[in-house]
Amino acid sequence: MSIWHTVSRRYLWQSQWYNLRQDLVQTQDGHEFTYTIIDHPGAVWVVPVTTDGQLVLIRNYRYTVDDWCYEVPAGGLLPELTPEKVARRELMEEVGGTAAELHHVGQFYTSNGISNEVAYVYLATGVVLGTSQQEPTELMEVHLIPITEALRMAREGEISDGPSALALLWCQQHLLP
Repeated sequence: MSIWHTVSRRYLWQSQWYNLRQDLVQTQDGHEFTYTIIDHPGAVWVVPVTTDGQLVLIRNYRYTVDDWCYEVPAGGLLPELTPEKVARRELMEEVGGTAAELHHVGQFYTSNGISNEVAYVYLATGVVLGTSQQEPTELMEVHLIPITEALRMAREGEISDGPSALALLWCQQHLLP
């Protein structure tokens, strides 16, 4: 049960990936205000480990910040697919990977002050790489990195994509002996 009451809701903008929504909200003490939300269906982040124990990272150009960012494969949910199927699809699309096993590690809110996006984190093991099927808007490089090095990069801020860093750190207990 919600503590605040939604009086009205309207969409300011809609796309196939997410929407910008504006709600008129009433608090428990009767105060009303407008809350603008990025309405997102959720996404997956996949931490892939190859059959020989290397971690697969992508170095992705992100126009929004005009920077190259190390990340794990990730992508938005689709209504017709489960998060696990999206994780497998993103692994194939971004790095050409197939996983022997896929384990759900956990989930978190990516930016709960402005968005309802839920991140589903998966650990993919026994990954075999092939040819990626990147979208035309994706500019990325695939990098095989020792697990200890990738974890160091996450801890020391070299992986600036927050969900990717958190996904790696959440998987640490499954990655190290």
